[in-house]
Amino acid sequence: MKIAFHGAARTVTGSKHLLTLDNGKKILLDCGMFQGLGKETDNLNASLGFEASTIDAMILSHAHIDHSGLIPKLVKEGFTGKIFCTPATNDLTKILLEDSATIQRDDTKFINKKRAKMGQPPIEPLYSIDDATASFKLLEKEEYEHWFKVMDGVEAMFTDAGHIIGSAAVHVRVTENGKQTKLTFSGDVGRYGDLILRSPATFPQVDYIVIESTYGNSLHKDVENSIDVLHNWIQKTCVDKKGKLVIPSFSVGRTQELLYLLNELELQNRLPKIPVYVDSPLSGEATQVVKSYPKYFNKNVQKLLLTDSDPFDFPGLNFTASVDESKAINDNHQPMIIISASGMADAGRIKHHIANNIGDTRNTILLVGYCEPNSLGGRLMNGQKEVRIFGEYYKVIAEVGSMRSMSAHGDYDDLCQFLACQNPAFVKKLFIVHGEEKVQLDFQRSLLKKGFKDVEVPYMHQQFSLE
Repeated sequence: MKIAFHGAARTVTGSKHLLTLDNGKKILLDCGMFQGLGKETDNLNASLGFEASTIDAMILSHAHIDHSGLIPKLVKEGFTGKIFCTPATNDLTKILLEDSATIQRDDTKFINKKRAKMGQPPIEPLYSIDDATASFKLLEKEEYEHWFKVMDGVEAMFTDAGHIIGSAAVHVRVTENGKQTKLTFSGDVGRYGDLILRSPATFPQVDYIVIESTYGNSLHKDVENSIDVLHNWIQKTCVDKKGKLVIPSFSVGRTQELLYLLNELELQNRLPKIPVYVDSPLSGEATQVVKSYPKYFNKNVQKLLLTDSDPFDFPGLNFTASVDESKAINDNHQPMIIISASGMADAGRIKHHIANNIGDTRNTILLVGYCEPNSLGGRLMNGQKEVRIFGEYYKVIAEVGSMRSMSAHGDYDDLCQFLACQNPAFVKKLFIVHGEEKVQLDFQRSLLKKGFKDVEVPYMHQQFSLE
């Protein structure tokens, strides 16, 4: 058996890892889109790195676009096999991929208008809404903690990864030539002691591990302090300065955590009487999906549900749907909180909100999770005094803040705890993916010190033989 890394290799996004069996059968682990890599992004997404029609089956760890976003392209280019995922991932993937196709359609129209004026030929989106819809027919739901058949000689099992609703670590058992090989792909590892979700589950001993490394060389601040940090930003911006608190937030996971914290502040009588706008139709849909899977919530949230039937709702909360409603928010100059996608501020309505509010000292742009350094969020986080939005340059006058404790990715300690169920002596090779190169190399050194004898940081498209 061989494994090749066609994404998230010495970079954070674009998760795509390809298993090729000795009999030629191929299984794809994730099919994610590259995001936030500047001019490189389009070129990286233009090619999968393999022939889609040669893939026999796919296993999806979770719904985030950097893990699922190129599934419609895969199907458009000839893939016809099953896509195995958890029930919640099935539900979230459908709304995320349809939204992705809609954004591509609208962005392409805008870009082609400019190209036409310059006498340039039009470009095509990666895929259409119809392509996204066609891929939904291939989704196959499987629950956590049971082995299911992928194909002859191959079984897989999902365990809870604690990252977002439905997220899973993927465990694969391959029997070929009378020998069984066991491999685990971590997907994205969540936090132990997450605000809302259960902690990542343990898993059986394996021969090979593919693990993410987003925060593989750093520690988050205490997650329990998030509510106080958020309250301080609200007080400083909306009460003291009477400004707007603008929060770029991923529609799945981060937005629901923010709503949970705001609801907690309301229950504690600490939330000022100001409007809170979730300006993202996708975030509204995703929140409904999250609410429909309470069995995946941790014990603290389960206990809260006994007295609060909806821990993601509170007085003053508004979900906006139409573009006109979104524009009206920017026309309102009263203190408010605006939560909008995307989390890296590289697409969607959040770019308009930042452009409209970045030039006022009363306002704050609060970054609440990982931002790829080349993304708009990353540039703001790194202290740039001027940023380009929609082709125009804006001076950064508003305050820029961050809350690292809000990350849905596990930090160094969480990743080590995820691996603690494994005996390093029995792990033949460990592959580090989904992280910035410096972080991956730091994490590699740490894991070697912990006893893992062979730790690789793959390059893009690099292939390895698994004995």
